[in-house]
Amino acid sequence: MRSSQACFVALLAVFVLESHAQTIVLRAGNLVDPATGTVSRNQTILIKGTDIAEIGSKIEVPSGAQVIDLSNAWVLPGLMDAHTHLLLTGYESRSGLEAVYVKESSGLRTLLGARNARAVLEAGFTTIKDIGNSANYGDVDLRRAIERGWIVGPTMLTVGKIIAPFGGQSRNVSPEQSLLWQYEYIDADSPDEVRKAVRQNIFYGANTIKLVADNSRYYYSLEEIQAAVKEAHNAGYTVAVHAGGKEAARNAILAGAESIEHGFELSDELLKLMKEKGTFLVGTDFPETHLKTMSPNSTRDQKAQAERIIDRLRRAYKIGVKIAFGSDVVIEVLSGKNRGELAMDYLDVWLAAGIPPAEILKCWTTNPAELMQIENRRGNIKVGLAADIIATPENPLQDIHALKKVSFVMKDGVVIKHNK
Repeated sequence: MRSSQACFVALLAVFVLESHAQTIVLRAGNLVDPATGTVSRNQTILIKGTDIAEIGSKIEVPSGAQVIDLSNAWVLPGLMDAHTHLLLTGYESRSGLEAVYVKESSGLRTLLGARNARAVLEAGFTTIKDIGNSANYGDVDLRRAIERGWIVGPTMLTVGKIIAPFGGQSRNVSPEQSLLWQYEYIDADSPDEVRKAVRQNIFYGANTIKLVADNSRYYYSLEEIQAAVKEAHNAGYTVAVHAGGKEAARNAILAGAESIEHGFELSDELLKLMKEKGTFLVGTDFPETHLKTMSPNSTRDQKAQAERIIDRLRRAYKIGVKIAFGSDVVIEVLSGKNRGELAMDYLDVWLAAGIPPAEILKCWTTNPAELMQIENRRGNIKVGLAADIIATPENPLQDIHALKKVSFVMKDGVVIKHNK
């Protein structure tokens, strides 16, 4: 009897869930496929619950479905940012990361992340990878809150604490204040320590892994990065490695890391090795205006630095390296723009590097999905995938700046923004 009652309750629960699952029909005048750079005209997208159920030109609208008219818009999959720091902002103006550790709690920084999460989602970024500097696993808590529906934000991959050689990304810290960087870094200085650090992050809820390879004069060996890659891959997770170039980047590429983050000093020889190994470049290609705002008191030639960034991006594209967009924005505001809007400033850098709009769109959608290994769930508008959909009033394949005018955002079948 109890078994029969349990079955009845389970079936009733399924019925209730299905009866409340929202059915939405999108009338897409121009449906963009970033993978191929093609456009399908006058398509209907049927969304049931969180997923895309049907796509076609002759789909019957179910009774009671909500119909949204995007017939004059360009409809495309949600954008992706593979290098964000939602829980960090403006640290250089406050005497470095160390000031953040002393002045800002994990709770405060997680609330900052919630604010930024909403901003990037409304700008059209439905999936992001938060790459660390997230307090004491605040990124994991933020991701869980979004997953539980407590707050609105993008789908998140989170690294937890960054794994690095002794010292994290701090420099010249007083011995009396030693180890304060462990607030958001794990010191790991051998293959065994790296392996343990990966396990610690996974235990506390990270769902991807990041290493800093060369922030100091010492850098990770091939064997140390291999230990991280093997441990992460055994758990089904990817590995990103912060590396400027030279031997540290070579070790990360040969060790099988999925991506090099930044890579500002990558030579053509290393870029060709990345192409051979299938290693992604997440270039964080800062505009000159951002460089000046991030380091207003720097003695570096920021114009020359911006030109080097454009040159590296241009060379990577010409060589054929897989590229996924990553912003690395940590500016609080610039010209009144929020975190999501600031990410759009990078479009000019990509254009300056000679990358065509269709390829930019691919690097901001399907390529990051492949890097994050979620292409079977997100990154395109296809039957069976999550309904992560945005729309612009103009054609981004002709003018990529159309992405700055996102007028419609849907994430997991829920309408987040609709400017009619």
